[in-house]
Amino acid sequence: MAKSSKLVTARKGRVLLVRRRRDRLWMFPGGRRRAGESERSCLRREIEEELPELKLGRLKLWKEVKGKNRRSGRQMSDAIFLVAKASGRLKIGDKKEIDRAVWRKPPGIRLTPTSRYIRDKLFPS
Repeated sequence: MAKSSKLVTARKGRVLLVRRRRDRLWMFPGGRRRAGESERSCLRREIEEELPELKLGRLKLWKEVKGKNRRSGRQMSDAIFLVAKASGRLKIGDKKEIDRAVWRKPPGIRLTPTSRYIRDKLFPS
């Protein structure tokens, strides 16, 4: 089972990204799974915490990504979900963790390692 879950959704050629407050890196929304929680439940809970006004359609598991961050040495284990429909305001819920949410094109932005992997696989230049 993956340690965390990420959401990928696109609208008009733009993807939904959130910016972490601590290092100002952008990432696809999501977070760490709690004990006894499924990847899908984790993602729904994290989206509710980070972006409480965002409404999601049906989640589809795209891929589980396992690897090692070359910089930190940290093991990555993420379940990546795709959703065709997302609507609602991008109001930040957890302001201690996230300071911005935007719809934008993925190239040319500083992303976390997992989010770079997702961008490169799903949105090649």
